[in-house]
Amino acid sequence: MSQGCGPPRACYEWMLLVGSGSINMAQRENSLSRRNAASRRSFVKGLGAAAILPALTALPRWSFAEDAAAAYANASIDWKQFAGQTIALAGAIHPWSNAITPLLPEFTKLTGITVDAEFQLETTFMGALPIRLARGSNTPDVFMFTTYGQGISAGWLEPLNHYYSQRSLTDLGWYDENDLLKTARAFPLWSDGERYAVPITSEAMTLFINKDALAARNLPVPQTFDELLATAKAVKTSEMSGIAMRAQASFNSCPPALGFVFSYGGAMIKDNKAAFASPEAIAAVEMYGQLLSQAGPFGAGSYEWYHVLDDFLQGRTAMAIDSSNFATDISNPAKSRVAGQAGFATFPHLEGRAPVPFMSHWQACINSKSRNKRPAFLFLLWATSKPTSLRTAAAGLATTRVSAWSSEGFKRAFGAEAAEAALTNLQDADVDRAKAILFHPKSNLILDAFMIGVNEVVNGAKSAKDAMIGAAEQANAAIRG
Repeated sequence: MSQGCGPPRACYEWMLLVGSGSINMAQRENSLSRRNAASRRSFVKGLGAAAILPALTALPRWSFAEDAAAAYANASIDWKQFAGQTIALAGAIHPWSNAITPLLPEFTKLTGITVDAEFQLETTFMGALPIRLARGSNTPDVFMFTTYGQGISAGWLEPLNHYYSQRSLTDLGWYDENDLLKTARAFPLWSDGERYAVPITSEAMTLFINKDALAARNLPVPQTFDELLATAKAVKTSEMSGIAMRAQASFNSCPPALGFVFSYGGAMIKDNKAAFASPEAIAAVEMYGQLLSQAGPFGAGSYEWYHVLDDFLQGRTAMAIDSSNFATDISNPAKSRVAGQAGFATFPHLEGRAPVPFMSHWQACINSKSRNKRPAFLFLLWATSKPTSLRTAAAGLATTRVSAWSSEGFKRAFGAEAAEAALTNLQDADVDRAKAILFHPKSNLILDAFMIGVNEVVNGAKSAKDAMIGAAEQANAAIRG
């Protein structure tokens, strides 16, 4: 997945290739750069501010380079003001990097700015980037980023608010921040209102359904957690688990379980202390453990996102909960054995409560030591603008733009039902609760402790109460340092 709690889907293809033993490392890297991406929705309630909804019936149709060029010309921006400069862009091999890379020559044509782009496997990129930034390197100028709290605390990230206010650099009317999904508008805001990042993708935990498996038992799509458990147990067979979710004892596995905690009324952080020893969080983790211990796959405690995705693609599980960005793989007959019977649904809820799935946005930041901050900001403005987002959405990227999610190109690339479920889940998410844990400087240590506890419950080693009390104690020790 993304944003600090899981790797991109590109790594899944890499693992399949490695497992085959049929390619060398260079071939693996090359194969990863040839990926598709993902998603759509029924855009009446989840898109953004109500004021923008009437515009959805008359969206601009920039689908070719000429139309996009005309759209950029409408901005009161001197696109050529930094002509001749070069910026270094770094990130993970990911649906965003795959979608933006083919458009970089057009950015250079528009602005005269050369983009020196380097994308690596996420584990490689995320391991090397903090080292470079901590050493005070002035490159990369722009980079994909997840550990927001760490980056701000360490002074690695350039504050961006004053760039938005520069009339020579930004045309706010043309950029139209009201067109951003409400989660994308709120996500980059720090506690003091400063912005240190620009969201570039959107995703939320989504329920995937093998419709044939449920139809064989004449079962509807579950809505509540109790219904989810009953359905998962009913459809489980010796060859197919009832449900698959992540449960590995690592922060990478946290997203589905976080949605359970939030939906039960719990939180991960409160007053700078771990809050998951609360009755609400304990009940959520108890349900998570019941689902996987009673209806999950063999070895569920070892599952990461790629195990979940592979089980669903191969028809080895009737249901799964994970990133909405898996939709294009699931619906692709070349990759999925269940493409024709796959369904996409909203996150389950506790009886009497609204669902609160975990959501996140990959973000892009500017290096505080960069010597090219203004051209770097111009790049981010271009990359997340309406015309660029419409084009990346047509490649299947789940962008941050209402207009892009509403576009016919995105609906075709992502799938109507998948996009509707994803956007509903994005709307139902609680940005503040997600940010409280994702933006904490010790987020990875806190989430490691939490997922160790979840793993103990799934494996039957501890009760949910004992596991969460122990996990919170470990997390608070990490917070205290």
